[in-house]
Amino acid sequence: MTLTPERTASDLVQERRLVTSVPGPKSQALLARKTEAVSAGVGISWPVFITQAGGGVLIDVDGNSMIDLGSGIAVTTVGNANPYVVEGVQKQVAEFTHTCFMVTPYSGYVEVCEALNRVTPGDHEKRSALFNSGAEAVENAVKIARVYTQRSAVVVVEHGYHGRTNLTMGMTAKNMPYKNGFGPFAPEIYRVPTSYPFRDGPHDGPEVAKWAISRIEKEIGATNVAAIIIEPVQGEGGFIVPAPGYFAAMAAFAKANGIVFVADEIQSGFCRTGDWFASEHEGVVPDLITTAKGIAGGMPLAAVTGRAEIMDSVHAGGLGGTYGGNPVACAAALGAIRWMEEEDAPGRARAIEAAMMPRLRSMQENHPAIGDVRGRGAMLAIELVKVGTMDPDPERTAALARFCVGEGVIVLTTGTYGNVFRFLPPLTMPMHLLEEALGIIERGLEATA
Repeated sequence: MTLTPERTASDLVQERRLVTSVPGPKSQALLARKTEAVSAGVGISWPVFITQAGGGVLIDVDGNSMIDLGSGIAVTTVGNANPYVVEGVQKQVAEFTHTCFMVTPYSGYVEVCEALNRVTPGDHEKRSALFNSGAEAVENAVKIARVYTQRSAVVVVEHGYHGRTNLTMGMTAKNMPYKNGFGPFAPEIYRVPTSYPFRDGPHDGPEVAKWAISRIEKEIGATNVAAIIIEPVQGEGGFIVPAPGYFAAMAAFAKANGIVFVADEIQSGFCRTGDWFASEHEGVVPDLITTAKGIAGGMPLAAVTGRAEIMDSVHAGGLGGTYGGNPVACAAALGAIRWMEEEDAPGRARAIEAAMMPRLRSMQENHPAIGDVRGRGAMLAIELVKVGTMDPDPERTAALARFCVGEGVIVLTTGTYGNVFRFLPPLTMPMHLLEEALGIIERGLEATA
């Protein structure tokens, strides 16, 4: 598929254009105001204040047009200000902005749940419930699994990320910046090995799953486990794609032992990896699936979708929240899902992978600091190591990121060791901008060698 400027769903000129240094003077002035007004605990990756965005570009207050390889951390998958989303939001805002679905319901909530039941993996009978954020979705998946199984233990895996609430911080693997100083955390959370092919040596997916299952059986007891929760492609942990067989083996173990298997698809879902959901790459049908980020084109919405008998096991009133399934966010989600279906969003993600992977592998051949190239669809990454070793190189990773942003390419780093460069372009990204961004990344590798 060729993505042209005409198909980016944006009237912004699709070009990289720098008129000041980055950050420019207006962004620097706003940064000073941010420092005076916003808690220091709210960090920002780059002090670049945005006024417009669409297609594959972000426009800052200084007039710089920068290439967007972050999509607001996989949120604006359908592109910023997508017309399908804008149309739905504008219409809904004019009609009403809130009633609380639990007080006086509305059709948009029902329609989003119907769409989720349709597009998520599996042809079994499903139910959905809507929330505000990914962390809320994960917390509610745990609640549902505990009620259904009448068990309490929750199993997660190394390098996993599930949110910033107390429960989900306990489920998250990385200490800084997510957990440090915020404990004690919720009990009955257990962490087992995950498949990390670049660092697993000769061990394949089923072998690593065997280690994880042995830990569950010996240290926790399978009959005590309510849920196993795994990201099919890990996000904050470093865009780790497990070796074939790992994810499926963990799902099979859960099924055999009456454990609810939960796929956390908050970052990998909604066409990001070249299928509607990353679980499909392994042929796994989760019992429950948590979604957020790309679900609503930038509006705050999240969901838990799953087997009807599991979702319906919770007593009436046990799930919900004041803003969960807000009507404006529901209108945005319906627009985003319609765009994904009509514009073949999975095909767009695969086209981005086809364009990026050969270039990234070529960079790896020329730059031995790239220890690994991995990912699926429009969820790709390179892991940087100190040349000649397997030791992570977070310093060079940070330097490369600064170079790219200075050249007008917004990038994100990630990983337990802070040494992974992740790529999350919107699916509306024109190919000429993608190629230009890759060229700048390669120049950055040379400049930071």
